[in-house]
Amino acid sequence: MASVLRVNPTRMELTQMKRRLLTARRGHKLLKDKRDEMVRQFMLRIRDNIALRRQVEAELARAFGSFAMARALMEPGSLNQALLYPARQARLQVGRANILSVRVPTLTVDEDSLRESRLPYGLAETSAQLDGAIEAMAGALPQLLRLAEVEKTCAMLADEIQKTRRRVNALEHVMIPQFEETIRYISMKLDENERGNLTRLMKVKEMIKDRT
Repeated sequence: MASVLRVNPTRMELTQMKRRLLTARRGHKLLKDKRDEMVRQFMLRIRDNIALRRQVEAELARAFGSFAMARALMEPGSLNQALLYPARQARLQVGRANILSVRVPTLTVDEDSLRESRLPYGLAETSAQLDGAIEAMAGALPQLLRLAEVEKTCAMLADEIQKTRRRVNALEHVMIPQFEETIRYISMKLDENERGNLTRLMKVKEMIKDRT
């Protein structure tokens, strides 16, 4: 049974409590709708996350395979010298998106910059496998960024879903029952006072009648 709030059992307090109950019920419905929509958005992005992770892992596996072949064919000093400086520069744009009042990050890479070949090493002392590995890593970068964006979005949505669920439960199991119980308590007290006033009025009438 819900506890009763400490209030004065007056008609004004009863009116205010009914308004608070109405507001709590509306807020409860809005929060439930928000929670359900966030869960739907979360599940959509989880499916995207799974597909992206499989794709990225496959691309990285090919890149690492090429690196392994390049390491086997090249001298360690030549390989280290070739990888000393970055082959390309990626232009990245970081922004924000709004998903049901949740500010999630957006990462966008300029893919034209990735297509610009700027290999800092000479081709005489390097292998084609190294070139292929670098191309594979450059090709995987947009998907890696997209995966990071989706995973961060999923984490932020999961946190907000938990917070919203706690608010929904607090309204449903604590606040709304308290308001309902307090309204019943005030109504009962007002009825008791009205019956008491009616009883006193009847006694006064009887006393007046006996005197006349």
